[in-house]
Amino acid sequence: MKTRYKILNGFLIFLVVSITALAFVLGRTADCEPTPAVSGGSETMKAITYNCYGPPDVLQFADVEKPTPADDEVLVKVHAAAVNPLDWHFVRGTPYLLRLGIGLSTPGQVIPGVDFSGTVESVGKNVKSFKPGDEVYGGANEAFAEYVTVREGASLVLKPANMSFEQSAAVPIAGVTAIQALRDYGKLQPGQKVLINGASGGVGTFAVQVAKSFGAEVTAVCSARNAEMVRSLGADHVFDYKKESYTESGQHYDLIIDMISNHSLTANRSVLNPGGHYVIVGGGKGDWVGFMGGPLKAMILSAFVDEKFGMMMAEIHNEDLESLNELMQAGELTPVIDRRFKLSEVADALRYSEEGHARGKIIIYME
Repeated sequence: MKTRYKILNGFLIFLVVSITALAFVLGRTADCEPTPAVSGGSETMKAITYNCYGPPDVLQFADVEKPTPADDEVLVKVHAAAVNPLDWHFVRGTPYLLRLGIGLSTPGQVIPGVDFSGTVESVGKNVKSFKPGDEVYGGANEAFAEYVTVREGASLVLKPANMSFEQSAAVPIAGVTAIQALRDYGKLQPGQKVLINGASGGVGTFAVQVAKSFGAEVTAVCSARNAEMVRSLGADHVFDYKKESYTESGQHYDLIIDMISNHSLTANRSVLNPGGHYVIVGGGKGDWVGFMGGPLKAMILSAFVDEKFGMMMAEIHNEDLESLNELMQAGELTPVIDRRFKLSEVADALRYSEEGHARGKIIIYME
């Protein structure tokens, strides 16, 4: 018996030491340094860079080397980019577990940004689908720059002729998140009732329109100042979250898409129809494991009830971008743009995004 306790105590001590060491490593942030100068003779471009984790203040507007496309890549001259919560999570390096994939004490990717639109500048020798002059949009690392390279077959498609560069730049992450949450995770069918909590935000404005294109009856939750806007996007019903709670309305839904997570899982289940779906978009708050609290509870609850609870993270695929293209070309989907910032003002754009009050998307345009 004493041997068993010694083994158990030894394991607990090892576990505590391991967690403490991991916390120390992940929580450590290197000092910020100026962006290195570009070597002589190299062609340069303007970009937003960062070489340490922290608030948007760590971002620098700098000259960096202009990328050259590989044989299977496309070089795009960026006309517009869009801000996503993912961007400031990467810049801050939070939640800390994120650093296991992007760099421990310093970021491995020095230029933030994912969503972009622009014109093809040149293509690698093996590229068949694009040519110089094509107007395109998609998602790629290091989008907050004047040029970006994208592998052919990755997330890059032709821009719809009826959409501007700024509108197209707003689409990739938010639009794909909306369509995957509704179709793949929520299993939404024509005639079903869907509630979108956080309907006036980047993902929410897409979700309202995509849900309507699926033939659903849409209820939107937002503030009073955004009510008319979400109605114009197609919402059939609107809750002002400051005055009334959808969990106490007596209404029931086949699907709830939740970007806000301001009600308990039990409360949300009480307004789901039997067999309904509840989808969390994004994690909760917290630098350590707190952000996983809601998703973990949802996963556990889903194992014991008829309703399906879970969290989703989008993956940008060309097929989904093409589906969104069809909706935009048909006039069933129009990206909503809140504010525009210059490339040199990305830090201000990220601060505004972190406040959580943007109506639709925040756009970065080239100067």
